[in-house]
Amino acid sequence: MGKRIKVAVVGAGPGGLAAAMLLAARGHEVTLLEKQAYVGGRTSALRIGAYTFDRGPTFLMMLPVLEELFERAGRDVRDYLELKRVDPLYTLKFGEIEFSPGGSHEETARRVEELFPGNGERYLRFMSRERDKLSRVLPLLKRPFGSARSYFASDVLRALPKLDAADTVHKRLSRYFTDERLRWAFSFQSKYLGMSPWECPGTFTMLSFLEHEYGLYHPIGGLNRISEAMADVAREHGAAIRVGEGARRVLTDGRRAVGVELESGERLDVDAVVIGADFGHAMTTLFEPGTLKSYTPARLEKKKLSLSTFMLYLGIGAELPALPHHKIVFASDYRRNVDDMTKRMTLSDDPSLYIHHPSRLDPTLAPPGKSALYLLMPVPNNRSGLDWREEAPRVRAAMLERLAAECGLPGAAAVEALIEEERMYTPEDWEKQSYVYRGATFNLAHSLDQMMHLRPRNRFEELEGCYLVGGGTHPGSGLPTIIQSAIISAQLLEEEQRERSGRSGGAGRGRWSGWRPGRRGGAAGAAGPPAAGGSETRGARGAAAAPPEVRS
Repeated sequence: MGKRIKVAVVGAGPGGLAAAMLLAARGHEVTLLEKQAYVGGRTSALRIGAYTFDRGPTFLMMLPVLEELFERAGRDVRDYLELKRVDPLYTLKFGEIEFSPGGSHEETARRVEELFPGNGERYLRFMSRERDKLSRVLPLLKRPFGSARSYFASDVLRALPKLDAADTVHKRLSRYFTDERLRWAFSFQSKYLGMSPWECPGTFTMLSFLEHEYGLYHPIGGLNRISEAMADVAREHGAAIRVGEGARRVLTDGRRAVGVELESGERLDVDAVVIGADFGHAMTTLFEPGTLKSYTPARLEKKKLSLSTFMLYLGIGAELPALPHHKIVFASDYRRNVDDMTKRMTLSDDPSLYIHHPSRLDPTLAPPGKSALYLLMPVPNNRSGLDWREEAPRVRAAMLERLAAECGLPGAAAVEALIEEERMYTPEDWEKQSYVYRGATFNLAHSLDQMMHLRPRNRFEELEGCYLVGGGTHPGSGLPTIIQSAIISAQLLEEEQRERSGRSGGAGRGRWSGWRPGRRGGAAGAAGPPAAGGSETRGARGAAAAPPEVRS
């Protein structure tokens, strides 16, 4: 072990938690500061009466990333989480047609062929081609992009011909599928990046492929349990997690971060600072004016942002057998709906709606015979200028009317009669209560001019000794890539500190390689979906284990 590094991590979202977990497991002195009274940020629990909801993300994709994170901290994720595979993945509704992909690729191909004749074999070709693309793109998700020179690395040059970056997601999918609804079924995932599939770089056709290839999982208790498990591991390795104690300023000495001042006035002097708070919020609040050059408030206003979300969390006093675990009801004119959000910055007359019904699979989230429902409508971010105090009642009423139709109830009034608990969350709430810059819930957009070395860098280019994790840095938004950002940044931090101390051995030797394709259930295997079946059971927690050696 080399020099023990003193680190302050600002923000206990998944990126900050993962960084704290990794660095503490490596033996460093880690203090994690969180302004809220809970950990997880957008991946946290919202408890209302007897009901529990995930505040933001509602499913786990790319399970091997999470497995790898826990392995690197000397732990087994199944000792902390009970994971259930969601099969089918989701139900997608286009008018009167419902498409529920799941099971093996061959089963999904049969469903595709039944609903969209002539496209079954096209689906299998899509999966084969995207599998090859993933094998080339993976190294790019696991490496930092410190400058334009990074593009000349051998792994980048190997990937470039397969990136499809000059295309859009929709254009790429048009090469595979002949039915427009099927293109929507494999492109709505662009919203995970807060973007339109008609503008999102074609690289991201991988998102739907990953769902079909590796499956989707639900941790019992909700996705928030992932955040809580990461906090548990970080504490087991000695990290101090201080909730309800926000950071006021990152302290600097010249062009180097040297500490953090808390809102209480306390000062923490450290060797390095990791910023896991929302990127835009951090840039506009954590630095003295004049400290930053590239990310001033004026320059941030020119950055492209993701869309936002309007949320309803409903405790329903009845079971709702008509609803699956995940359901997306598409607007009849999906292109117009997306353009309303991302170009015209207005509300759609005919919006799309996501309905999450986790208590169907997870009895811990609602009392017996009742349902915890999560409704999400994608909407413009707060650059729209929409007055949410005026718009919210109308949006809520439209969402309840749509929900009633999907539940087989006669109208919104019938839903209202079943509501026992409710919380509404608007883009304004995301900004003012969750400290999300401009309410852009998916962070910076993933346009070509905001990717790789053009995205804020893991080793923050504005200050030495300062590192970024989360959706605002490379590789980007989404829980798996946020975790990967923490792996990259933790390694860079160790490397820089080793260089400063003049030590050549010990901490941080080699590359933290991240997850490997073909890993399923913690074991290497041929690529393909996980086997269908019951839950991934949770074992008893073992004694604290030493972190594994870093693998090159």
